[in-house]
Order: sequence, then C-alpha cells, then structure tokens
Amino acid sequence: MADIIQLLPDSIANQIAAGEVIQRPASVVKELMENSIDAGSSSIKLIVKDAGKTLLQIIDDGCGMSETDARMSFERHATSKIRNAKDLFAIRTMGFRGEAMASIAAIAQVELKTRRQADELGVKLLIEGSEIKKQEACQCPAGTSTSVKNLFFNVPARRNFLKSDTVEMRHILDEFQRIALANTDIFFSLHHNGNEIFHLPAGKLRQRIVGIFGTTSNKHLVPVEEDTDIIKLSGYIGKPEFAKKTRGTQFFFVNNRFIKSNYLNHAIMSAYEELLQKGTYPFYAIYIDIDPKRIDINVHPTKQEIKFDDERLIYNYLKVAVRHALGTNAITPTLDFDQNVNFANGITGSKSTKQSQAYETKSSKGNASNVGRPSADATSPRDTNNLKNWKNLYEGLDQFDPETDETAPEGESLTIESKWAESGSLDDETGSFSSPQKKSYQIHASYIVSNIKSGFLLIDQQSAHERILFEQYLNAMKNKDAVSQKELFPKTITLPAADATVLKEIIPEVNKLGFEIQEFGKNDFVIHAVPANVPKVADQQAMLEKLLEQYKENIELKLDITENIARAMARSSSIKRGQKLNPIEMKELIDRLFACEVPYKSPFGRNCFITYDLEELDRQFGG
Repeated sequence: MADIIQLLPDSIANQIAAGEVIQRPASVVKELMENSIDAGSSSIKLIVKDAGKTLLQIIDDGCGMSETDARMSFERHATSKIRNAKDLFAIRTMGFRGEAMASIAAIAQVELKTRRQADELGVKLLIEGSEIKKQEACQCPAGTSTSVKNLFFNVPARRNFLKSDTVEMRHILDEFQRIALANTDIFFSLHHNGNEIFHLPAGKLRQRIVGIFGTTSNKHLVPVEEDTDIIKLSGYIGKPEFAKKTRGTQFFFVNNRFIKSNYLNHAIMSAYEELLQKGTYPFYAIYIDIDPKRIDINVHPTKQEIKFDDERLIYNYLKVAVRHALGTNAITPTLDFDQNVNFANGITGSKSTKQSQAYETKSSKGNASNVGRPSADATSPRDTNNLKNWKNLYEGLDQFDPETDETAPEGESLTIESKWAESGSLDDETGSFSSPQKKSYQIHASYIVSNIKSGFLLIDQQSAHERILFEQYLNAMKNKDAVSQKELFPKTITLPAADATVLKEIIPEVNKLGFEIQEFGKNDFVIHAVPANVPKVADQQAMLEKLLEQYKENIELKLDITENIARAMARSSSIKRGQKLNPIEMKELIDRLFACEVPYKSPFGRNCFITYDLEELDRQFGG
C-alpha cells in the first residue's frame, strides 16, 4: 500500500495558520500595528477603506527593513524578536511567533514598501496568496508602509462570514484603541473612507484617554498607583456613578500588552462592591508592569491570554490598589445627614415633619437652663445636627399614619386589588381584559399586580414597556411615520470619536424614529428634533450615548440595522424598575402591552408577565 501522509505546501499551511491568527480585518490591524511598535516607531498611521475589506494600510516611521529582511518577513516562523527557547520567558516585544506576515500574505494581496534610515533606496514587494509577484527597488520614506488589499480574496467562504461594515469597523476601532492606550508615547491617527476619526498626539495617559473617549471622560477618572517588589500597578478607574451597562471600556495591560482576564476583572468588581448599580460596569485602564519571567504569554495565537506564576497575588494587589484609590478620592460611601440622604420611604412625609418639629421644640425647652453654660459634652454644630437627625430618623417608625404610610399596621390586612378584580377576565379571543375593572397595584415600584378571573398577573413594567416601544419604533421606521418634537433651540453635542463613527453610519435610520440629527463637524452633531413620545430630557447627549451604547451591545447579534436600533431605543427610553406609576399610567401600560403583536416577551427575551393560577396557589399553600 502506498504512503498516504504528505507534507502540505507552504501556501496551504499558511492558509491554515491564518485561520487562527487572522480572523477578521481587525486581526490584521493588530498584527501590523504591533510590528510598527516593535520597529521603534514614533508615528503610526492607519488607513481603512470599507471597514478593512477593501484596504488596510499601516504607515510608520520605524527602523525599516533591508531587502533580505523584507522578503524573509513573509516566511513562516521568521522573526527578529527571539533567537532561542529561553527568549520566550523574557519577551518585551509585541510579536515573537513569526506567523502574522506569512498568514496575511496567504489570504490577501499585500504591498510592502520599506526603507532603513541609512539606505538611499527602499524595497517594494507585491505578494498575492503567498506568491511573490514583484520585488524591486523604490523611493519611499524611512520606515515601513504595508497595504493589505482584498482580504480573504482567495478564501471566499471566510470572506462571506465577515459581518457588516459597522460591525467590522467596530472591531477595528477596539483594536486601535487598545494599542493607542498601551503606547501613549507614540502618535496615532486613524482614517476611514477618507475621514480622520482619531488624531492622537503623544502625551500622558490621561490625555490619551480623553482623546479617545471624549473630554467629558476627564472628570470621571480616578488615578490608581501601587508599587511593590513584584509588580507595579498604575492607570485610571472610573467613578461609580459613570459606570455603563456594557463592558466596552475595560482594559488590562501587562507590560504594555492588552490582555483579557475574567479573574482580574473579578478583582476590580470586588473592589467596587456595593458602589455600582446592578448590571453596570466601571471604566478602567490598568497597567501591570512585571518581570517577563513571572508570566507566560505563549498561550494563544492572539496573545490576549496570559498566565501568571502567582495569579492570586496579582488579584489581591489589584483589589487593594483599586479600593485604596476609591477611598483616597472619597468615593467609598459615608454617612452624612447634611447630604439629605433619604433612608426610607414614608419617613419624610407630613407627619414625620411635624414630629421632627415637635422634637426640636421639646429638646430646646429641655435644655434651656444650659444655654450659654460651658459643658464637657460640647460638640460642633455639624455633630449636633447629625445627632438630631439620627433621633429624627428613628422617631415615629413604630407609628402608622394611614394618610402617608403605604404599609398596613400590625394586626390589619392589606388588600391588593386591580382593575380586573372580581368579574374581570382575560378574554382569550381578543387578548384583552373584560370589564368591570378595578385598580391595578404596583409593588416594589417594579411590578404591577392585576387580577384576572383564574388568578392574577404579575407584570414586569420595564419589560412590558420595552416590548411596547420596540414594536412602536419598528413600525415607525418601516412606515416612516414617526412624529417629531422640534427643539426651540437646536442642541449641538460632541461625541467620542468611536461613537461618532457609529452614529454617522446609522443617522438615516435613527432619524426615522423621529430624531432630526445632522453632522456638524468631525465628531459634532446638531439635534433639531427628538421623537415626540420620548420623555423630555435635559441631557440629550446622554440620551444619544445611551442609545448608541445599547446599539453597540446588540451589534454582534444577527439583526438588521432597523431592528437593532428599535431594540436600542426601546431599552434606553423605557420605564425603568424603581419608577413609580399612578393608576392611570398602569392601566395604559397594560392596555398597550396586550395590544402588541407579541405581548409575552420583551425584545431582549425577558418575560413581560407571569400568570399565577388560583388552583396552583392553593396547592402551594397545601390546599
């Protein structure tokens, strides 16, 4: 029998390797920009066309390459970064595998121009599908320019798996931001389809963060600094009140290399314990400088995973450093009555106010004989005020005022009724409720109780409103019949460069919702009108940023742009849990929910309501 095992040709081997190293245009950006950094560049320019599907070009002013090195750089496992196995444990460069250039050349049309500072002429290489088509001398600036055209041109299946330009550009922006944050001493610029998105001069970290995330981010930043014998920690974290519902602004860098680590992220979140609202994530850009011998970066082809020799120690150092930063900047919670903290609903009602006044009068009378007399127990006016408020806080908790207190006194029952009590029923044919109706009741300012003939419904007010708004916005965008509310004075807003790029691409669809937004410069926009049914908000920039945040969160889902924007708008504009509703608002919410095409689920998959059957309740109580 003939031998069947054969050595694969280099072109096929390179295509296989490319499947791990080059997954999308953003992978090319990462590999080429890291090469430019390793070349000692002080300026790196990224040019993108059609989200990288047509062109990705990196231009740097680094050391350049000789003719031989230029050709060797496209061979597999050819690298200038390491010489032997020991070097793997002393790596300070971004690259070291020697796979990236060969992988890129296997699946794209590559043009390389490079010249060393001491050479008069440079060299130009044209490579297509791992095959060198042309090599010649050329005039070019010192440094290297690498153009990658028609990515995956010879692997159509891979090209077909690429997402929309919006999604692919978002990944490119992510990679660009990570590299720019890791190398603040280098000038970076990013151009997409002829427009400059980023222009980041070399400077300090705080300047780089503001350059990427916008001027408003400056007031959110809290510095972190910790220096030990093992590691050095530095960077910035965000104040808890500015945390977002997405994880897009969280960065770890180890020896200036961006990494992903759920374990270290847990250390940060633990340090923020009880400071964040549920489901929100703070900004952080944390830099860990450590001896390369204590880490292993040769774990994954993308080099975004890393192993520490003592991960638990790093965890503890990180948690302590973040907590110390929060405490030093007076962000950890303190109890101060001068800040008018409301500890419980119902205590600040009319009766408690009277009780407070009565207590003050009684207290004043009781101490009249001590006026002007020195005392060993004398305290500052602020301490006296705090003591008085402590007493007022607890006074009256054991009393009940039927006019102001929503809870029932001990020994009496509290009856919760709804508009559909008694003979009200859920009509299966129409999907609506029959009359007569009684008032619904809200519990925990989050759920609505509504009686039906067979039991009762428990309605999640936020999920229900998201379903209502989603269908409303979807229909408005499809029918182009949204109603706008004109602004008396048009509002000009400035967005972070990455958000501005996304908004420019989706403005036509966003305007179908009832907005009237126009571009007004690089990252500036003018809002002439907002949807008429959106609650009036003073901060329109925050509203748009929230919309974009939700849109980006859904961007990886296989949704068309219309559905994605409708989902994002529904989430950002909906009634939130904890928002009190009056009976009329509850009735309208329920009526609109059961007029929806799909009233059972929110657009995010959460139940809008749950039905509780009386027979099932009886069984649960042992009946």
